[in-house]
Amino acid sequence: MKVYAIPLRNRFRGITVREGVLLPGPAGWGEFCPFADYSDAESVPWLHAALEASETGWPAPVRDRVEVNTTVPVVTPEKAYELVRASGCRTAKVKVADPRSTVADDCERVAAVRDALGPSGAVRVDANMAWDVDTAVRAITDLDKAAGGLEYAEQPCPTIEDLAAVRRRVPVRIAADESIRRAEDPLKVAVAGAADIAVLKVAPLGGVRRALEVAEACGLPCVVSSAVETSVGLAAGLALAGALPELEFACGLGTISLLEGDVCAAPLSPVDGYLPVLREAPEPTDAYLAAPEVEAAWRDRLARVHALC
Repeated sequence: MKVYAIPLRNRFRGITVREGVLLPGPAGWGEFCPFADYSDAESVPWLHAALEASETGWPAPVRDRVEVNTTVPVVTPEKAYELVRASGCRTAKVKVADPRSTVADDCERVAAVRDALGPSGAVRVDANMAWDVDTAVRAITDLDKAAGGLEYAEQPCPTIEDLAAVRRRVPVRIAADESIRRAEDPLKVAVAGAADIAVLKVAPLGGVRRALEVAEACGLPCVVSSAVETSVGLAAGLALAGALPELEFACGLGTISLLEGDVCAAPLSPVDGYLPVLREAPEPTDAYLAAPEVEAAWRDRLARVHALC
């Protein structure tokens, strides 16, 4: 196994370094990298996903490539414009509702992204559960205007009930992310009346096969997104996107650019807005190996989570 630590280009989810464990097995490599705010019990699906990749492998794909969006963190409008233009993607997801920025700041960033994409591109925003219903309605209305039309707003509020209330009051499509992946039972969470789109992430849902079951159960169009993994973990997301029967929207898997580097010699970076669907994860190198104390902490965490499996 390899424990990695890779600096982020910009602060994301309150962290500046992405850490995790790469696990080898007969089917290839898997990645175990739950964020620090995930308990050991909540991290169990992340380990199931890593073991699926390394020991079992993934279902056969129905497509050989996947269109992806570029992700725009909380940066200046000028930087947002540069990131989108350099990405080659036709869709951009803009992070909003960060404590470091106001709705007016978010609108300026979204407007810059629209300028970079042009009128034919798609702009989506992600609020990570930050708003109450009234705030969400006002903010989404303003952001929709700044974008010249949003593709969708992702998880504006924490609860299913709040998502449903927002959905009734705005013309913009609502996507559910945390409401699905952090549900006690993602297979049973009733999101159909609260959202128009389901955002699926392989690791917190327990693997590609489990995520396919969730996609079928929720009955909504799906967008596959990453958890800011290395190319090893991104390959699992691409396997899910490649195996979904239908894939209407660009997926949030073009996130390797959020990291200063990668564990693989040939990172999974989009080319003309697309990534290939792989049959197994790329082989990692010894780049970005973590310091001994970080490695020890992850080995301990892995052992605790493995015991719960």
